[in-house]
Amino acid sequence: MFADKFRLDGKIAVISGASQGIGKEIAVAFAEQGARLAICSRKQESLEAVAQEIRGQGGECLPVACHTGKPERIRSLFEKVMEAYGRVDILVNNAAANPFFGPILDADEGVWDKTVDVNLKGYFLMSQAAARIMVQKGGGSIINVASVAAFSPPPMQGIYGITKAGVIAMTKSYAKELATSNVRVNAICPGLTGTKFSRILIETPEIYEIALQMIPMRRHAHPSEMVGAAIFLASDAASFMTGSSVTVDGGAMT
Repeated sequence: MFADKFRLDGKIAVISGASQGIGKEIAVAFAEQGARLAICSRKQESLEAVAQEIRGQGGECLPVACHTGKPERIRSLFEKVMEAYGRVDILVNNAAANPFFGPILDADEGVWDKTVDVNLKGYFLMSQAAARIMVQKGGGSIINVASVAAFSPPPMQGIYGITKAGVIAMTKSYAKELATSNVRVNAICPGLTGTKFSRILIETPEIYEIALQMIPMRRHAHPSEMVGAAIFLASDAASFMTGSSVTVDGGAMT
């Protein structure tokens, strides 16, 4: 049956930024679809709580603290994944940083470095490490969580928008180079979503009202509403999709 193509039974999935928000929702859903997980974020304690939730529902989960802006930590992460599972079938790059909210002319080099290290360099190095394994093992799927900010950067979030535009270009570059190796690379572009990073936008009435005017559905998303796109892109149902960017934004980019 076609519905079986959405299953992830036995697939090994590595998900970054999985201690909360979109990453956590994707991790829980992938486990429900039969995937075996390795999840990472900077704090081990938060990861353990997610792993316990997944195990409590009958899933398998390896929590590994990893700052994806640090190359040596990424190497250690994949060493542990290979030791535990022996392969990687799916990578979801979701960890993100957005440390600066303000005029781009007021941003200093430190803010730039922190945002680029996590949002762009981290995605690049995570994808490189996973893809090397996938090529050897016969294929896989990489999903980069970008943002509609890649296409239309919101005011006061210029650096964040720049990095997310870079993620789109990186997605296409990896997709073209890895296509003949059966490694698909796609992106999800969430609109305004109720995560820690967007709290200031949602909880500031004057900003939120302006944001809602640009969203035809007149609301923000819940992190769980990104799960459907992630399952689709990770699964065999998307077997002929690579280099694509899927917007999940309530119509904002329409």
